[in-house]
Amino acid sequence: MTFRDVYSLEGKRALVTGGGTGIGMAIAQCLAQSGASVVIAGRRADVLESAVDQIGHGCEFAILDLTQIDTIAAFEAELGAIDILVNNAGNTIKKPFEEQTMAEFDQVFDVHVRGALELSRHVIRRMLAEKRSGSIQYLSSMTSFIGQPMVSGYTVSKSAVNGVVRGLSAEFAERGIRVNGIAPGWIDTEIYRNATKNDPARQQKIMSRIPMGHLGQPEDIGWCSAFLASAAAKYINGQVLLVDGGGATGF
Repeated sequence: MTFRDVYSLEGKRALVTGGGTGIGMAIAQCLAQSGASVVIAGRRADVLESAVDQIGHGCEFAILDLTQIDTIAAFEAELGAIDILVNNAGNTIKKPFEEQTMAEFDQVFDVHVRGALELSRHVIRRMLAEKRSGSIQYLSSMTSFIGQPMVSGYTVSKSAVNGVVRGLSAEFAERGIRVNGIAPGWIDTEIYRNATKNDPARQQKIMSRIPMGHLGQPEDIGWCSAFLASAAAKYINGQVLLVDGGGATGF
């Protein structure tokens, strides 16, 4: 294979959950630019429509609420065959652990773990039935490696995601389905800016943890996803790749 061929996603169809904004949109853009036919999914049609216009390359959108578990089977059936699934959709609740309720914990866990597992199950079933190879990806977080205060539900959920990657990668590798994760560090998104804009001490602490000395960009995650989906990564399976400028191990 040529250099172009090994990184190309031509002829592949990808689904990116939470693909309307931030990291998810960057992933969709990079997959599309690599040649994949991309569908982005989320709850808000207006946000998804705007993202489709920006992504171009024939990108489409579909409405999906991962907390509504009973709707996921019908969603996948209508969507059709997928070669690349990127489980990116996420949420968080910033609150002291002792004040957090189990209902609030479930709000986070239902999206990152339960909903992503149910969607993956249906996508994998179709891959197996049609004897198709595929790439399943989960967005983890450096938080699952280093821990951060006030986001216990998010930390536990992302740690569970790492376990999902290990378990599913071992189960489906022999049948041609690779499962990997990406753990972003501090990325320059609207969510990051909103979380830190009135907290200079937190900004300083974050920057002091990053040996490279700057935030990551959403496309840094996007190109990692495109690589993991490509033939260039055909022997990478069961890994959670930190894309964090060294933040998880730096000082």
